[in-house]
Amino acid sequence: ITITQEQQQQQQQSRELQRPIQISSGASLQGLRILIAIAAFDFSQLPHLEEVLDAFQDLCVTGATKVDVMIHATVAYPVALIDLLNSRLLPSCEGIFSLKIILKSPSLRLHLVDCHREVFYQKIDDYDVFIYTEDDIRVTPTTVAAYWQETNRLRKMLGDQRSSDFNVGIVRYEYNFPSNVVIDDKTRHATQNVTRVYWEHSKNAFDPFPEAVDAVPQEVLKKTHVHMDNHHQGMFLATNFLLKAWKDRKGCEFDKVRNRPGFKNRPSQPSEGTQRVWMSSQMLYGKHHCRVQQVIPMDSFGTLTVLHLPNKNYRRVGHYRNRTFSDGTEVFDRAAAGKLLTAMKLHLDMRKKYPKKPSQSYKGIIMEDDVYPAQQRSPLLENRMAWYRKYVERGGVLIETDWNDLDLAER
Repeated sequence: ITITQEQQQQQQQSRELQRPIQISSGASLQGLRILIAIAAFDFSQLPHLEEVLDAFQDLCVTGATKVDVMIHATVAYPVALIDLLNSRLLPSCEGIFSLKIILKSPSLRLHLVDCHREVFYQKIDDYDVFIYTEDDIRVTPTTVAAYWQETNRLRKMLGDQRSSDFNVGIVRYEYNFPSNVVIDDKTRHATQNVTRVYWEHSKNAFDPFPEAVDAVPQEVLKKTHVHMDNHHQGMFLATNFLLKAWKDRKGCEFDKVRNRPGFKNRPSQPSEGTQRVWMSSQMLYGKHHCRVQQVIPMDSFGTLTVLHLPNKNYRRVGHYRNRTFSDGTEVFDRAAAGKLLTAMKLHLDMRKKYPKKPSQSYKGIIMEDDVYPAQQRSPLLENRMAWYRKYVERGGVLIETDWNDLDLAER
């Protein structure tokens, strides 16, 4: 039997793709420049955003040479909160990790999720990896390393042109904690059967293939990679090579922000998901748009899963659907309120008791004012920007007026 050169090449590609990914915590991201954009409209998800920022800062100890995070927001941050977040910046990461808050007009509303796209293409030659995410997804260095290594492996095996037809995907998970019990010392046994669940992919939990997940249709990858039927990720990763390829891809034009598709007779109603779904996933993977194939390697599937921090959406499935929605009149039970030491309380008391010495030049979090037109500007914005500028001029030192501005919601 004579084996053609093309068949030999396909066999070699298949062998290479079946080799497991080797992920090392240090060298795998050595020298990388990473730009991260987060959409965080207001402070309603601040507890999750704090965890998101901690996870991204971990990238600065992996060998990456630049990790820049930008938060697109519509409410100015209090100086006290910026100072608290500054206290969490690792000194040894100075010059590698940076955090910038870019304030946008509240009138953007659901289109705040669009802001990252223009920035990515403006800075496309300054970074190797680009990450866009919502403000409630914890992305670890392991996931970034898995994406980088698998993307490079596909490019090596398939070549530049063909590899841009694919993008390594992400799957979000939550933990299925019981909803009818508060977990404490007396009920912790209730977590014995708690596990990670892929709630967005539960069409048939007992037999997920092929309704929820299936082998990719392309012959060269179908034995090694899968894709999710619901490809919504709430985020995406891309290399500068892929962003450039998708910009020029016929029918894609990934660099151009546009509205999510609507129904023909009701364009105000989304036909393929909301604007955030469109910008994070549907434009890229949709069969009527960029038509890029989502791929996830079978042998390391778990490295490309990320925690959805609210841990609430699994309740949408099954009997959990019968739930009572908030109407805004509830009085929430905050156990031991006033008796628990908060991070902010400790931080401010420490600053008062042991005042920080001003630095010659401020090197902390940047807050950039990009709110226009003038009628979109509020007194809160004007005040907080003025207080922030004075804070920077003082070298990052809090004063008494900063201690009193702690309300996160605009009144």
